[in-house]
Amino acid sequence: MITPHDSPDQPAVPPLSELLTRYLARQASAHQAGLAAVDAGGEITPYEAIPVQSIDPRLAWHEAVAVAAFYHESLDTSSFALPPDWSSLVATQEPAAAVPFCFANFPQLVRNLQALLHATDLSQLHRSSNQPVSVPSIVVWAEQKARGKDLAQAMLSAGVLRLARQFDGADEALQRLRTDAPAAWQGALANEQASLAWSRGRLEEAATLWQSQAPSVPALFNRGMSALFLGRQAEARPWLQQAVEQLPETDGWHHLGRLYLALA
Repeated sequence: MITPHDSPDQPAVPPLSELLTRYLARQASAHQAGLAAVDAGGEITPYEAIPVQSIDPRLAWHEAVAVAAFYHESLDTSSFALPPDWSSLVATQEPAAAVPFCFANFPQLVRNLQALLHATDLSQLHRSSNQPVSVPSIVVWAEQKARGKDLAQAMLSAGVLRLARQFDGADEALQRLRTDAPAAWQGALANEQASLAWSRGRLEEAATLWQSQAPSVPALFNRGMSALFLGRQAEARPWLQQAVEQLPETDGWHHLGRLYLALA
């Protein structure tokens, strides 16, 4: 396990205002260039100086499978099968603050930036909902993929079920993978198990699971993210710094990590 430490050679983190400006510009550009986002309605209130941003489903999908490359560098993420009604599932997502780096999650879930800007206690921003999203076609798709021989696709299907808050189905898929997954996929599986615990509101359990994992980029990111939103900023910073340094600057997860790093 890597020991957290601060280095005087670490690059300076840009001001939070600059990171937010970059993030908003990226969101707007992505929305114009990608698929038309489904309007879920009710996202903007007259009290927001910066409205909640809509999500580009194409960009969201690209980021939702990005985690796979950190466990299998040779894996072609373009081979992942797109779930039916993905755009609808994306549109149902409420703005989030604490987003783990895992299958099916995407940085654009963090889109109510005013909440982050004005929060005096970040630990109060994580809210978990146990109300499942009604997406029958995705449930059928995920169950089929979970029973297939493609382990990466099966792990993704568990993540999609988690995103739809079909937590029992996601847990069943992961339970099946525990007996089938080879050693090369154990790190990814452990990350998914911790992410499911986090989504269910079992925050300390998830943080402990991430701490026990080998220091992959997703695990480092999630250690830092979980520490940040559990009110342990000093602990969060070195983990986030290590993760951000290994994420491509063109990646949305890099930008989200930089945002979390500034908040820490």
